[in-house]
Amino acid sequence: MAGSFNVPHKTALPEGIRVGTVLRIRGLVPDKAGRFYVNLLCSEEPGSDAALHFNPRLDESTVVFNTLERGTWGAEERGSGIPFQRGQPFDVLLIATEEGFKAVIADSEYHHFRYRIPPGRVRALEVGGDLQLELVKIF
Repeated sequence: MAGSFNVPHKTALPEGIRVGTVLRIRGLVPDKAGRFYVNLLCSEEPGSDAALHFNPRLDESTVVFNTLERGTWGAEERGSGIPFQRGQPFDVLLIATEEGFKAVIADSEYHHFRYRIPPGRVRALEVGGDLQLELVKIF
């Protein structure tokens, strides 16, 4: 498939994330997908804090949002329903607002995850798991 990335795919964000930053992730959910993830990491080191862990779980029909701080996961938040289907393409926008990360999926707001770690600390975007990744764009 033209323009697909190997996963896990990491994009450095040396400037961090500011209010108004949009991260666009487009791809395809494979037929036998279990789960995939998007992590906004605070460094490129293994085990770094994650300001956002966005984790569609097709095996549980849910999407989990969380943070990882000093090796410990925070309280899970879950969106309502699952806007992903096996065998179907998807388009996710993660938008940095004043209060948190807004996840927009298929043109509708899905969940607003309030900041627990300041977005300015983010240094890398990582996408992995069961997906065909076609596009990662930051604007």
